[in-house]
Amino acid sequence: MTERTPSLQNRKAFHDYFILESVEAGIALVGTEVKSIRNGKANLQDSFGRIEKDEIFLYGMHISPYEQGNRYNPDPTRPRKLLLHRNEIEKLQARVQEKGLTLVPVKLYFKKGKVKIQLAVGKGKNVADKRDKLREKEAHRDIDRALKNRRRS
Repeated sequence: MTERTPSLQNRKAFHDYFILESVEAGIALVGTEVKSIRNGKANLQDSFGRIEKDEIFLYGMHISPYEQGNRYNPDPTRPRKLLLHRNEIEKLQARVQEKGLTLVPVKLYFKKGKVKIQLAVGKGKNVADKRDKLREKEAHRDIDRALKNRRRS
């Protein structure tokens, strides 16, 4: 019997940022956090990455305490270290130093039993960009609806 492992996405990241490039990273967790993520009890919204002393940490990611974890549950919003090769960290550090770029987690998933996170370099959208995207999305929806109604008649 194969069990489906959950994949969590940060949809708000695509709404708030232009995603320029992304990289897959491991994440340092304790056992009860992995069990909570396996149960789908994690939230990537409002989280971000920060480079400190040549290491990358993820802030603001919420992992709910595991019900059977009792005293072994850590703080749900503690900073978590991301596991990347030195050259990947240096490359991301060079990109983030450009004005207006930031590290945004996009997706959290399991790969060969390990928790992985897709970390992206994003440039913040302004209000006009968001409105344009919504208008474009609505126009596509209207076109699809019109085509669907035309096929019926």
